[in-house]
Amino acid sequence: MNSLQVTFLSVLALYIVAGTAIALVSRKLGVRSIKEYFVAGHRLGGVLSAISYAATTYSAFMMVGLVGIAYATGVGALGFELAYLLATLLLLGIFAENVWKKAREKGWLTSSQMLSDLYNSAFLGGLVAFIYLFALLPYTSAQLIGIGSIFEGIGAGYSLGVGVGAVLVLAWIVIGGVWSIATTDLFQGLWMIIAAGSFVFWLVFFLVPSSGVNLGLISDALTKASYTGVEPRWPIHVFLAYTIPWWFFAVTNPQVVRKLYMPADEGSLKKMIKYFGLYGFLYTVIVVFVGMVAKGLTLLGSFPDVTNRDLVTPILLTYTNPVLASVIYVSIVAAAITTSNSIVFSVGASFIKDLVLRLKRESVARDKTIIHATTLIVIILTSASAAIALTRPTFIVEMSVLSSVILLPLAPVTIAAWISPSKASSQVASYGAIISLVLGVGLALGGALAVGPKKALLWSPMGIPLPIWVLFLSGVVVLITYLVTRGD
Repeated sequence: MNSLQVTFLSVLALYIVAGTAIALVSRKLGVRSIKEYFVAGHRLGGVLSAISYAATTYSAFMMVGLVGIAYATGVGALGFELAYLLATLLLLGIFAENVWKKAREKGWLTSSQMLSDLYNSAFLGGLVAFIYLFALLPYTSAQLIGIGSIFEGIGAGYSLGVGVGAVLVLAWIVIGGVWSIATTDLFQGLWMIIAAGSFVFWLVFFLVPSSGVNLGLISDALTKASYTGVEPRWPIHVFLAYTIPWWFFAVTNPQVVRKLYMPADEGSLKKMIKYFGLYGFLYTVIVVFVGMVAKGLTLLGSFPDVTNRDLVTPILLTYTNPVLASVIYVSIVAAAITTSNSIVFSVGASFIKDLVLRLKRESVARDKTIIHATTLIVIILTSASAAIALTRPTFIVEMSVLSSVILLPLAPVTIAAWISPSKASSQVASYGAIISLVLGVGLALGGALAVGPKKALLWSPMGIPLPIWVLFLSGVVVLITYLVTRGD
């Protein structure tokens, strides 16, 4: 082993020990019922809620995938990611408080249960749980691909990285449910932002000067090569295809919808939204800056031309001190783990709640049955995600966005129910929601199967990108059913 490998594994070991200790403490202090296990008993504070939301959202996609896409396409990557952040803050500002109140009133534990309750349809809840099950496999796989890429970049082995990631995902779920996830999210989220800040500091004050250039020369090189404008690398149909699925991420992805149930009070909820926005903006700017600086150094001949964009960050970090590189590498592992365990836990909870068991009559024995059943589903989902990751089917960005395209039909179904719950509870509306999901998901999967997951994002029948077709088709069905439904 070289010095970087030894240092990385040492820092990784410290991270694992610290995270596991936090998870064990959270289990001892927090988990007292099924409600505690699944939604933290509705008592997370504002800071914990915010960092958990951010850490779950900002995954290996950022420091590996988005650095790579910024390197390959320029400043358009900033608009791509900020479009998500702005849309999320808007949606949270409009709907979060009402969803938070309803979750307490109705006792929601999962997002599929929420839709089942709003539409008064057990079948709809089961259908949504199934959609989560297969739609989020690519997104979870993308996180494990990110970890594998880190291990590969330092010569420790891609497969080993995927395996380590899968084990950590499972361990920190099984120990204490959502309390384990939330408290380790806080630890990992702080690690992520501190490491990212250190990364930028090193780039600006060490790597750039040691390369014999400065930020002004890098900016000039990027401008001359057309990396500081949206065109030609981000034509409008490409920008829309990539960003539209992210605009509705906050209402379609169960791992973040469930975060709205958990804050302790309205003050904590507002702090969650505010601090998440600050965290997201800072982290996004840092990540895009790293990719742009790396591309500028390439244009000036001070950094190699990286053809596999997922390897930009791993290669960039081979230029720095092994300790700093290892801290940043582990921050990427942390980003992937925080997202993966929230996804698989949310999917497992939905599967058990809406397809297997009823949680209305709780007992000690039944609690154990529910936890064990959820654990089994978590194991299956994580194993499947690891198997997909080992095949490395496409880039991290496309893998992540594809999951959101498949989930996109949930946007009109969910938003319509939030706006008019009285109409959602009618039989006509529930049938419309089911049809909307079947048609929308079918179209998304059909496009992916027809041209492949990477090409499906940019596939534009009649000049219109697939995500717009999916959103339009599912939205029209929901709109029609609501227009013919009379609320109470």
